Amino acid sequence: MTQTRERAATPEDLARLFVERANARDAEGLAELYAPDAVMAYPPGAVTVGREAIRAVLERMLEHAPLPFQLEEPLPTVHYGDLALTSTRPADGTGGRTQVVRRQPDGSWLRVIDRPETGA
Repeated sequence: MTQTRERAATPEDLARLFVERANARDAEGLAELYAPDAVMAYPPGAVTVGREAIRAVLERMLEHAPLPFQLEEPLPTVHYGDLALTSTRPADGTGGRTQVVRRQPDGSWLRVIDRPETGA
């Protein structure tokens, strides 16, 4: 049975949807927030390429992640046509998380490059 999940109507929706799905331990739903050819700089020191590989990494991450995840403070989104740069600042003020997202033909947004962990 295929589950219909909310799509990101704006680039900023992706952070909220990520937190909601992570708190539900929904790795498949998290992976749907990424383009099929997306690249994620995670785990630290590695690059994960493609939605299915990202799903597998997220499954492992969710096995050990302390919940609940909290929605972090968003920084201003930068738009360039069908691309946008989104970022959030962790509550402890260290580092940040950045993503390049792309508008899809249906108007929804998906992550194409994700750097979830950066140093201070």
